[in-house]
Amino acid sequence: MELPTPADLRQRRTELGLTQSELAETAEVSQPLIARIEGGDVDPRLSTLRRIVNALETAESDVVRAEDLMNEAVVSVAPDDAVAEAARKMEEEAYSQLAVIQDGIPVGSISQSDLVHLDSEARDEPIEGHMSESFPTVSKDATLDEISNLLEHYKAVMITEAGETVGIITEADVAARFS
Repeated sequence: MELPTPADLRQRRTELGLTQSELAETAEVSQPLIARIEGGDVDPRLSTLRRIVNALETAESDVVRAEDLMNEAVVSVAPDDAVAEAARKMEEEAYSQLAVIQDGIPVGSISQSDLVHLDSEARDEPIEGHMSESFPTVSKDATLDEISNLLEHYKAVMITEAGETVGIITEADVAARFS
């Protein structure tokens, strides 16, 4: 069993967005003790270290991550698909926007508002000429806070792993999780 270093404890605490006081309260130790342990000024007893690690693990299990929210079935179109195909998929799936994905990589997005202004001749044109910027991408371990911040500015967030699209999250997914 490898014990965490003071730097490991501090890093885990800050990644979880916990203050020293919050961690101390959960671990049932004092905040100054947490500060001294993180600063490397004191070596805690094993029982104290165990309480701190358990408190961190509990806090970590309470964090909602992208992999908890994402839809793995990503309805998308390719850049060389016809605009009519995007319109058909949006209507069929009752979506207002779609990711544009090429070889597993998000390269753009297309929404109903992109299609509204097009004339009938554009129906056979490739989506590539009418798409908007791609939705932002995050990893499976991105937190709900990170995702919510992105959703304030974008209609969706793509989840990627090793560059490949593995899921998508919209405001509806976040709302469904907490309703």
